[in-house]
Amino acid sequence: MLDRLLGRASLKERVAELEEENHHLERQLDAEKERRADAATERQRAETEVNRLEDRVAELQDRVERLQDEEGESTFRAEETLSRARLSEVLDRLQSVETEPEGVFTAYVDAERSLPGPVRDAFGDRASLVASAAPCLAVTDDAGILSACLSVPAPPSPFTGWADTVQLERSWFEPTGEHVVALVRSDLFAMGEYDGREQTAFHGFDSELKSQHSKGGFSQSRFERLRDQQIDSHLDRCRAAIEEVSPDRLYVVGEGSVIHEFEDLATTKPVDATGEPDAALDDAVRSLWTVRLRVP
Repeated sequence: MLDRLLGRASLKERVAELEEENHHLERQLDAEKERRADAATERQRAETEVNRLEDRVAELQDRVERLQDEEGESTFRAEETLSRARLSEVLDRLQSVETEPEGVFTAYVDAERSLPGPVRDAFGDRASLVASAAPCLAVTDDAGILSACLSVPAPPSPFTGWADTVQLERSWFEPTGEHVVALVRSDLFAMGEYDGREQTAFHGFDSELKSQHSKGGFSQSRFERLRDQQIDSHLDRCRAAIEEVSPDRLYVVGEGSVIHEFEDLATTKPVDATGEPDAALDDAVRSLWTVRLRVP
């Protein structure tokens, strides 16, 4: 009764309420501390997992780099440029190989096609080198002793096959019999008729071609148009000269930017040949009959 008279009852009730609120806040604080502890634990676990994954990624990257380095180390055992006597010697050696039936594998691999299955089977882990050498004549044997890839100046149609000898024709690699070689540049034409390596006839001409644009007069676009017209006219003259010969075996060599115009007439090959028509043709013929040998 004295507490009520002095107002202590309400104060005690308030104190009790505050103590209850304080106890509730303490429980909340304990819960928050526990949640934060759990969050810290999860964060540590996540960081540990991230570190593990980063280590795994680094390990895999190292493995990929090692594999790429190993693949990059797969190179030809030997490479050589063959011409004239050396070329004849190598061809003689290949043609002298004799084995049991189906002991030697020969294929002409066209660069525009995917590597044929029989080539992959015959060369095994060296097949990728054959693909990088294509277009080429690829030769191997069932014992893995013989292995060669040769560029082919006068290529046959693609083929694959096992036999007891290497399947090749000398005319694919060397000038044999009567044939014609025409050199076509955007500013020059030279054509020779041959019997084997001996030249029996020659015809050539050059065309004056605008080589630079004057600052006055013509616009750049007009200059380029006139120059293109000059080249077109020159190529028409070249085609007319070639068609007058009409040989059974014709090879057109020269600038890669123009010889594609003659793919309907002959085998074509880009070569570098500078100088006057007769000297340029001699260079072109040497380039035409030069063979690249690669040993997988």
